[in-house]
Amino acid sequence: MTQPAVTFQIRQLEEQFNTRLFDRTHNKVTLTDVGKQVYSYADRILKLYEEMTHNITEMTGDVSGAVTLGASTTVAEYMLPLLIGEFKNKFPDVVINLRESNSEDIVNMVENNDIDLGIVEGSVNNKNLVVEECKTDHLVVIMPNGHALASEKKLGVQDFIAYPFISREHGSGTQESITSYVEKYGNGESLNICFELSSPEAIKGAVEAGMGLSIVSRSTIIKEIKLGTLTAIELSPSLERPFSFVRQRYKFKSRAADQLLAFSQEFCKDD
Repeated sequence: MTQPAVTFQIRQLEEQFNTRLFDRTHNKVTLTDVGKQVYSYADRILKLYEEMTHNITEMTGDVSGAVTLGASTTVAEYMLPLLIGEFKNKFPDVVINLRESNSEDIVNMVENNDIDLGIVEGSVNNKNLVVEECKTDHLVVIMPNGHALASEKKLGVQDFIAYPFISREHGSGTQESITSYVEKYGNGESLNICFELSSPEAIKGAVEAGMGLSIVSRSTIIKEIKLGTLTAIELSPSLERPFSFVRQRYKFKSRAADQLLAFSQEFCKDD
């Protein structure tokens, strides 16, 4: 809703109850005591409506409605197309709205109830949310085929730390995993970051163009390896991180959201 529409709805409520619901100052809006009561009842009404919808669909066996799924960039671009396609074949009446962002933003969306389910990269430390590991992702170093390190079988941090490095943006689960790995095995040295880019596709293009090295999920370079446009080398020690489901601990879920979570869990097991 637009701000004028919200203001109009609030004014109508205040006229209906013949009292103010908000205290308005120059730069702050707070609920009055009556406003807090209205909010409390409205919250209970909406939860009862969700419960009614859930119970009726349980009785009828109907799986329909809309589910908002949030995913970090790597997951959204390389894992979800197949998952969503197979889910829609089984449940054609469910509408899936996809929100794509970095892992940090997706976790915030789950916490703020903006999305029903999140799938993110890396670790999540949030006691308010349920975090369940989906699958293990394996990361590798990528470089142009003619690079000086291209013939190596494995690379440690000290082998590539001095070369120009293309990084994901702050808040990315991939970037967080790489930073932690370098801090652990880099003997106090830092990556020589020459660019920060916000998508795996942009990073792969920059690496192919000879602008630097990078570390990416192995799942993102399957096509490039088949075509022979990039060289991928294993890290030593190996670098792995989880893909995880993130959801509200106490939020009442729709049957469609329940089915999407269950389907996604099975999809990860079979992958």
